[in-house]
Amino acid sequence: MNRKEISEYLEERGETAVLADGLDDAFMGFSQRMNEPLLAVYSLKKVIEILMERDGMSYEDAIEYADFNILGAWVGPQTPIFVYPMEF
Repeated sequence: MNRKEISEYLEERGETAVLADGLDDAFMGFSQRMNEPLLAVYSLKKVIEILMERDGMSYEDAIEYADFNILGAWVGPQTPIFVYPMEF
């Protein structure tokens, strides 16, 4: 899904969520608990791939950047969730 499709989905349902800029390809969906706000969910593995491909970072630099600038960013109670996908 791209940003427009995600925003339309939210609007149709009367919901809001904080979306991570430039990481649409890592978007997985939404998470919600009872009486809690809707949270956007992203694949951290895909985030790392985006940083490497789009920004030309090495794997180590992408991990360090993501850790400090993405995982370390608090943007309020609807701060997105970043999932470490497990491969079986």
